[in-house]
Amino acid sequence: MKIAMFPGSFDPITRGHVEIVLRGRTIFDEIIVACGFNSAKKYFFTLEERIEMLNMVFAHESKVRVASYQELTVEFARKQGAQFLLRGLRSPQDLSYEQPIELINKHMAPDIETVHLLSSPETAAISSTIVREVIKYRGNIDGLLPDEIVDYVRELKY
Repeated sequence: MKIAMFPGSFDPITRGHVEIVLRGRTIFDEIIVACGFNSAKKYFFTLEERIEMLNMVFAHESKVRVASYQELTVEFARKQGAQFLLRGLRSPQDLSYEQPIELINKHMAPDIETVHLLSSPETAAISSTIVREVIKYRGNIDGLLPDEIVDYVRELKY
């Protein structure tokens, strides 16, 4: 069984994240969408809210499981039985950011392979950072977030 873990902060989950997971489920038998927590980082949404949004988005996806973790990504992946880390790339800058992380992960866990999927042109411009700004200033989030969570986000932040 091929299990991949898609790690991230998902603050919030965007249409771009969903695209990578849905494309990944055609490659892997199971995908664990793993919401990481870093105590040094200030989040826009609480961990509970981020997990709730992930569960809302993937509620009907039998090949997708949501989890949270507070440890090294590769250690959590190993504990979950994941042989792959799934990552999305929107731009060459993303590759520059991802490459050293992948090399360190490979050093710590040579048995776990990282698989990158390129974002589609329709989602390549969407980042959680930009979406947080749109939400903060009460802009139109339609088309940026998965439909399943648009009303939830408006109720929380508008």
